[in-house]
Amino acid sequence: MKKYDLRLWIGILMVLGGVLIFLQNLNIISDVGGIFWGAIWSLVGVFFLYLLIKDRYNNWWAAFPAFTLIGLAASSFLPDSLDAFSGLVFFAGISLCFIWVYATDTSRWWAIIPAGVMLTLGAIDALDEVTGADNGGFLFLGLGLTFILVAILPGGSGRSWAFIPGIALLIFGAFLSAGAVGWMEYLWPAALIFLGGYFVLKFFRKTA
Repeated sequence: MKKYDLRLWIGILMVLGGVLIFLQNLNIISDVGGIFWGAIWSLVGVFFLYLLIKDRYNNWWAAFPAFTLIGLAASSFLPDSLDAFSGLVFFAGISLCFIWVYATDTSRWWAIIPAGVMLTLGAIDALDEVTGADNGGFLFLGLGLTFILVAILPGGSGRSWAFIPGIALLIFGAFLSAGAVGWMEYLWPAALIFLGGYFVLKFFRKTA
């Protein structure tokens, strides 16, 4: 089989660019730049995804370029009407990298934290674009939920410490978001029930 060299890939990209420009001139498609770069990121991302699927245990590192590039490609393909969600799609791709790392080996629980952080940042970016309001409180809510997941998801033991920063961040985020969302009258009793129930469950488990 003939060896594929750089000239072949350059030629393919030139043909793809020419076809896209031709279709744009015929008013069949728009945003040629986004589609062109989206196609490139998709191809490279699929290559790393192939490496990942081929040997998911030894090539787990390939999850990072695979899902990041696929997320970048997906955000490039979004139409103008959904441009406000491009940041969310990109950050969700990065979050998937860490979700894969955790899902394939639950002892790597540390991956839950960056996964939650990336998803939170993407959600805040989308809220900023859509509402234009101050959504700083949602950052702490997202981080709080992330630490709660660290405490309750399987894999490893002795992670009940994560409840402390999780609950503290949720309460602080709720205070900051109280002006935008009128739920403080429901949050306090819910937080007390959750925290009290945790200590009661902890007591009975130790007694058993």
